[in-house]
Amino acid sequence: MLYHGHRKRVWVHDINQKRKDLGEYHRLCRELASHEIRFFTYFRTRSQDLFEELHELLIPKISKCTTNWRTPISTRERLVICLRYLGTGDSHQTIAFSFRVGRSTVGGIVKEVCTEIWNTLQPEYMPSPTEETWKQSEKGYRETWNFPNCVGSIDGKHVSIKCPKNSGSEYFCYKKFFSVVLLAIVDLCYKFTVIDVGSYGRHSDSGIFENSIFYRQYIHGKSLLPDKPLPGTEEPVPHVLIGDEGFALKTYLMRPFPRALATQDERKTNFNKRLCRARRVVENTFGILAQKWRIFLRPIDCDVDTTIDIIKAACCLHNYLRTKQGTAILTPESEDENVPMRALITHRPTNRRSTTAAFETREQFVSYFNQ
Repeated sequence: MLYHGHRKRVWVHDINQKRKDLGEYHRLCRELASHEIRFFTYFRTRSQDLFEELHELLIPKISKCTTNWRTPISTRERLVICLRYLGTGDSHQTIAFSFRVGRSTVGGIVKEVCTEIWNTLQPEYMPSPTEETWKQSEKGYRETWNFPNCVGSIDGKHVSIKCPKNSGSEYFCYKKFFSVVLLAIVDLCYKFTVIDVGSYGRHSDSGIFENSIFYRQYIHGKSLLPDKPLPGTEEPVPHVLIGDEGFALKTYLMRPFPRALATQDERKTNFNKRLCRARRVVENTFGILAQKWRIFLRPIDCDVDTTIDIIKAACCLHNYLRTKQGTAILTPESEDENVPMRALITHRPTNRRSTTAAFETREQFVSYFNQ
């Protein structure tokens, strides 16, 4: 026991010493195992088997050695604390009171477990895309959304954070709050193909995309897939990503026409409808992510590095659960019944001038959709 002035400091607080008798993990969590629906609500996983499978994957990475000083928090309890934090968005202090552990202990557990979730799941559930990945994605967009030569839907969202120390206005976005940006490309099954996390909130989608590792590796001076004709045509057309007005028009990225132009031309209106319908896949994916992991519904009160780890872990868990629980696909007929949650804020439009080749590529799509 240590003393500092008149304030008594102890190794473990008296309340926390009763963790194994009264802590949330040792009482409520064990009861939830026999109640499937409440187990899902609490852990955000569909079944106990999924939780146990995830736990088994992480045991070697998050286990701690028992010492003469103390017995470590078990790997199960560490995973539960992390999932509860991601699933509720509660503060570290609230989680600490519930589980009867220290506030700093919760912060350390969240950061470590999120890092290991990414390191463990990313190679299998969000691997670097290959040519086969793009081919399968193109087939899905062509058959389901009738948008051929599309290999993915791209968008960027602001993730609200508490103001980082000594950051000035770097993270202050146009929506008047502090944020980091989650930029993502999504496949037909609402799974993340590629993510880029951590850019300053004040930057635009186009600027973030063109400075990303993905852009340098797959786009700059290259093509995702070889050009091929649209169905029923003969002239080769590039494979493209589809985005909103936050992106500049490129030969590899299609965006809708400005509304003022589209309302005056039925051909452009038809193109916008087709593109926006297919692009809803990425919007719905962000909505599913925020509904599952409610940490995104409020500002994340962590340092920037930990926030990035949290976002990456949530995206990896999203892909893991989508893969394990099935990947029901929203069809065009039912799209109006599924409005994504507006928890993550989109970027503002950009007015960057595009090349003639980009305009010509979009015109080829316009002609195809208006045959």
